[in-house]
Amino acid sequence: MRSLGLVAGFLLDKAVPDPRRGHPVALYGRAAGWWERRVYGDSRARGALFTAGAVLPVVAAGSVVRGGAATAATTWAVLGGSMLCREAERIAGALEEGDLARARGLLPNLCGRDPSGLDEAGVARAVVESVAENTSDAVVGPLVWGALGGVAGLAGFRAVNTLDAMVGHRDERYERFGSASARLDDLAGWGPARLTAVLAVLAAPVVGGDVRGAWRVWRRDGDRHPSPNAGQCEAAFAGALGRTLGGANVYGGREERRPAMGDGPRAGVDDIRRAVRLARAVHLGALAVAAAVAR
Repeated sequence: MRSLGLVAGFLLDKAVPDPRRGHPVALYGRAAGWWERRVYGDSRARGALFTAGAVLPVVAAGSVVRGGAATAATTWAVLGGSMLCREAERIAGALEEGDLARARGLLPNLCGRDPSGLDEAGVARAVVESVAENTSDAVVGPLVWGALGGVAGLAGFRAVNTLDAMVGHRDERYERFGSASARLDDLAGWGPARLTAVLAVLAAPVVGGDVRGAWRVWRRDGDRHPSPNAGQCEAAFAGALGRTLGGANVYGGREERRPAMGDGPRAGVDDIRRAVRLARAVHLGALAVAAAVAR
């Protein structure tokens, strides 16, 4: 039943668009924001309390919910693969039409970078890198944890990933408070990120790439990124696409420089749709793995 529920939820994600209001993940984010305002303090201990109080009740509630229908509904709620691909394709369409302003306006739907100073190539690179990283966070991770833990695994992984997006920043407010959420997200995403990388390498021919070359780039460059998980996904996508990713990123006025990953030319507009095709192939591969593992 768990396997069937995962497959059904995956298909629902493709067929049923997310509601504009009242999405379960958005509601959870609001509840987590309420909890943060009550326990916030500039310390790691406070951050650990926040993380435990926001994750454990979700896992506990999920552990008492069983059945294929519940698994399907939760899978639909926590998967974000269809939305990820649609948003990337919307930006690709804007760039293909020469509308850089619209593409910049759409970019925050995918990532937290400041789009105001990005040219066409910068927006394209941001989209490709976001598709790579979020393929793990939005699809592979939930499916893996859903296969292992059912509804509790699905909901727990999405809760952890949401908290990391909320407070897992290395800025003055969250450097200490967000540490527990960020480290827990690293731990939960460790396996899914590497499965994402393996699947992207194997799917390289879908986008005209070479499996052997993609493997070489992934193994060489995956650990160069400051994130222990995002780098695995981005390096594998760079190798599969035959492009180079990495460079300067601006977040809220802070510039962060990421090492180059890959051997080919810099990712461009044409590579956005290629990255989406690669991501969809990885989605199907992850579903097959999850369905085989689930009991």
